[in-house]
Amino acid sequence: MNRKGILSLVAMLGAGVVLAGCGKSESVVAPDGKPRVVATTTMIADLVRAVAGEAVVVEGLMGPGVDPHLYKPSGEDARRLRDAGAIFYNGLQLEGRMAELFERMGREGKNAVALGDSVAEAARIMPEEAGAHADPHIWGDVGLWAGCVGVVVEGLSKVVPGERAGFEERGDAVRAKLMGLDAWVKEQVAKVPKEARVLITSHDAFSYFGRAYGFEVLGVQGISTVSEAGLADVAKMVDLIKQKAVKAIFVESSVPHATIERISADSGAKVGGELFSDALGTPGEMRDAGGGKVDVGTYEGMIRFNVSRIVEALK
Repeated sequence: MNRKGILSLVAMLGAGVVLAGCGKSESVVAPDGKPRVVATTTMIADLVRAVAGEAVVVEGLMGPGVDPHLYKPSGEDARRLRDAGAIFYNGLQLEGRMAELFERMGREGKNAVALGDSVAEAARIMPEEAGAHADPHIWGDVGLWAGCVGVVVEGLSKVVPGERAGFEERGDAVRAKLMGLDAWVKEQVAKVPKEARVLITSHDAFSYFGRAYGFEVLGVQGISTVSEAGLADVAKMVDLIKQKAVKAIFVESSVPHATIERISADSGAKVGGELFSDALGTPGEMRDAGGGKVDVGTYEGMIRFNVSRIVEALK
């Protein structure tokens, strides 16, 4: 982060900003007079926009293809966070050191909403063994992601209390749509023989997906992309692929492809394609998926694209 960014963040923390109840005050409205809220990742921004409708302006902090594990906020980011009526973030350490910032802002009265809290309250956090580092990739399970709608409704309702009924109505519609998508994923996955449901990717971003839809998931790197895979990790993965006769492995849009390509060459497993893991694609970017076109800049489009790629490569 540059010096301006550091100073801005420090100033924001030192001021103890309390904006949760500011409503439509000048500091939290867009030029058109609507309240502004900020969402960290592309997945969260897509969900918040769907629930918010036209009542607020939703600004995404991270763009398409951005790895949230490695993201460093700029001075401009600090200003946007300071002035927002609400901040929606994943939590569970997905946003790295920014988590400390959001937690402190929440304690100081800022309307900072962690979607991961709803998953933790439902005791659905992975890994499930005590003391293990929480897996932040909750959006991989579409049904679990649908369970995050409620905290989004609550967070938006604090910004514009008079719009609560609209937020709740759209939230119900979004939840129903996501549950329909969840059912579609299960139908598609059924096309892959159970013994072939081994999903190997660049880093361990698909554990929730695997638990929900019956895949054994293996990442070359761990839950975070901060640490790189070593030679021993690569060799171990090559041996495992040969042992399990895995047909295809996958690269990820927000992680360099070199390691997976090397494993493919050494193991004989083909690269089944690129999956979107920690970020959506560019809004309006249409890709082939299951005989049709989907917008990979949306959560639904990303899920349909990923599942179609996985099923086609492994069935």
